[in-house]
Amino acid sequence: MNRRTFLQTCASAASLPLHRLAAQDKGKVKITGVKCMIVRGTWDWNLVKVETGSGLYGLGEAYWGPGVKDLILRQLAPHIIGEDPLNVDKLYTKMLMLSAGAGALAGVTVTAASGIEIALWDLAGKILKTPACNLLGGRFRDRVRFYRTMQAVDNPEDLGAWRAQVQEAMAEKFGWTAFKFQGDGIPPRADPEYKEPGHDRYTRGLTLKDLRRIGRAMETVRATLGPDIDFGVEAHWRYDVRDAINMARVIEPSNPMWLEDPVPPGNIEAMVRVTQTVNVPVCTGENLYTRDGFRPLIERQGCDIVHIDIPKSGGLLESKRIHDLADTHYIATAAHNPASPVGTIASAHAAASMRDFRVHELAKYIGWWQDLVIHDGPIFEGGYYRIREKPGYGVELNPDVAKAHLAPGETWWG
Repeated sequence: MNRRTFLQTCASAASLPLHRLAAQDKGKVKITGVKCMIVRGTWDWNLVKVETGSGLYGLGEAYWGPGVKDLILRQLAPHIIGEDPLNVDKLYTKMLMLSAGAGALAGVTVTAASGIEIALWDLAGKILKTPACNLLGGRFRDRVRFYRTMQAVDNPEDLGAWRAQVQEAMAEKFGWTAFKFQGDGIPPRADPEYKEPGHDRYTRGLTLKDLRRIGRAMETVRATLGPDIDFGVEAHWRYDVRDAINMARVIEPSNPMWLEDPVPPGNIEAMVRVTQTVNVPVCTGENLYTRDGFRPLIERQGCDIVHIDIPKSGGLLESKRIHDLADTHYIATAAHNPASPVGTIASAHAAASMRDFRVHELAKYIGWWQDLVIHDGPIFEGGYYRIREKPGYGVELNPDVAKAHLAPGETWWG
């Protein structure tokens, strides 16, 4: 099915409800159903659909992971059936309020509610005939910058492999202007059996040899990229405070845009110490949920950039509120992102509405990634996503691609 055929089909089905909505029935649309299906891409993507009696529907995505679909369908969906879909914040609040005993402060309950909230904004945009970002206070920008995350090289001591990876990233057709490289793979990739002195599977230390490897690798990345292209260094919460500080010092000459997740996420004071000791900016936050989860990190100046996973941390409006809190402390915002194009484009709408938003992630990429949705032109141009002047997020699922990649046991909107 090509885009023209798909849109003609959608238009014939939806034109009457849209006409009615423009007149006396606006405000009378009610939610009639919530559906979820899992598409297996780079991860198992939890795609969400909120349906109404008008024929209009909204698309969303919750963060990947087991149990999310069950929570969406069994725990949360019954609370919003029969409600007005334009009351997005009320419905998000209601879902969490009535799930307090199910862990509504964090974890998969917030993730599941985020997926529904994201679908509600798409639906609200379609009802009101405006891009979703316009409903979040309007936009500060029409384009959202993206960075491309590269996976760990097989042998971190092979500087030629680092150069080849940089050249591969720069050659991709989307024109990236920022990247992220893995700085946390020294053990086990350089020492898979943990035989080198000082290596242990369960400690969080870096030896002098490890630090030398990391420093040389990032120097190679910088030399290959040139002096002006941004790149981050991922640490994946692996290190103790002193080791993270030492790592920041050896990568500092390469002038990275940030060191990401240098210490485990459970102790804000540890992150504060690293951030306030090193000269490399520290970026963190993808394991936190809602304003309450981010508040101690922000108030204690525990990072230089908050890294929000929008389909995980509370959805579009909650992420905007996290940004606003960070902005009052003059801390910038970026977005973590392993999502499908649905969650990615939704996140970009939130990013467009944030004053001090810097850059959005695109993680693992597979050949059919952008084909999962029907859209105008390429999704990325010159390293940016451009907001389309279309209702909601301006995309629809490509049923042929989605059906071809459903997770085992899944059916089309099951």
